[in-house]
Amino acid sequence: MAITDKKTGPWGLDQVYNKQNQGSIWTYRNAGGLYVSGNDPWASGVPGQNNRTSYSSPKQIPGDWALEDSIFASDNKVSILEQNMMAIKDDGTLWGWGANNKGKLAQNNETQYSSPVQIPGTTWSVLSLSGTNSEGGHCIKSDGTLWAWGDNERGQLGVNNTTNYSSPVQVPGTTWKATVTDGAKLMALKTDGTLWTCGYGRNGQLAHGNTSNESSPKQVPGTNWGNSFGGGDDVAVATKTDGTLWSWGYNTQGQLGQNNQTSYSSPKQVGSGTDWSKVTQGVQNQVCALKTDGTLWGWGANEFGQLGQNSKVSYSSPVQIPGTTWDNVNGSFKFIIAHKTDGTLWAWGRGTHGNLGQNNNINRSSPVQIPGTWENTIEAGGYVSAALKN
Repeated sequence: MAITDKKTGPWGLDQVYNKQNQGSIWTYRNAGGLYVSGNDPWASGVPGQNNRTSYSSPKQIPGDWALEDSIFASDNKVSILEQNMMAIKDDGTLWGWGANNKGKLAQNNETQYSSPVQIPGTTWSVLSLSGTNSEGGHCIKSDGTLWAWGDNERGQLGVNNTTNYSSPVQVPGTTWKATVTDGAKLMALKTDGTLWTCGYGRNGQLAHGNTSNESSPKQVPGTNWGNSFGGGDDVAVATKTDGTLWSWGYNTQGQLGQNNQTSYSSPKQVGSGTDWSKVTQGVQNQVCALKTDGTLWGWGANEFGQLGQNSKVSYSSPVQIPGTTWDNVNGSFKFIIAHKTDGTLWAWGRGTHGNLGQNNNINRSSPVQIPGTWENTIEAGGYVSAALKN
């Protein structure tokens, strides 16, 4: 029987040792560390160090964070809010730490934790948190059920009300595959390729052809949506299985990539390309996206150089970021982190909170390397970036 490796490239001895046998398919288990870098201005304990300290260089979170590589933003094992963080270990357990107002750590309380605490359950699979205009999250279990907790002021939890929950509550349905929560809205993909949204719809970011809020998931037109979708604040972007890229929502800074500043409440295709593979989530007024050839592109606001163009010029159409071997990208408040196939990790944009991992608080308008060799599980949120190391 043939053996299929999900991890490509050369394998080190420890990596081979940590493969997990799943019948005829072996998946890569990373036994290395989970590291964070960035500021904790609210003294919430988001770096997970059992203190309230900020770090401008990567700092390891205590414990064995054995995680499978996470390629898509909508297939996260790690997620960050402005003031807290969660991660799924490969045993299916879910852990959180940091601030806990509105019950966003799903502990059935509002107690703050500066070290990881477990959320009940052992079959968690795909995670997404929101820290912009919202404080809560969603997580899919291995049985395809979707669960939500935290702030629900605009119906973003998808449970047909606006009640906050400090423990996980189930969103109707059993065929959920991937999820992204940001800007007080939920985006979730089903196994049949349909995409569903709910929550805050003020600027058409729910793609329902209007500007209404929705407290239950409502289908976005189409049935061939791909695994990668996201955006941030009042904007959304998503790939389709044919490699096309679509955007909708707020567009005052060209963040929809339409070569204009017109907002749209229904999906509109970005250019005519059919080779898009991955988009960022949680970004603020700018978007970055990967193509299948390993090139990385950005558009929208650029006041901190977050488009990686060695300038502060904004663009309303995609412009290429230097390099051709990118394989993952993510971002948050005016900064981007991205991973290359050689294991290097890079960051640029706003660095005033130490979130670029450079041991300083300097902004960068071109990609700068974060020391070390890294897996392609990366995440950014608020003023913090995180990555999995060998």
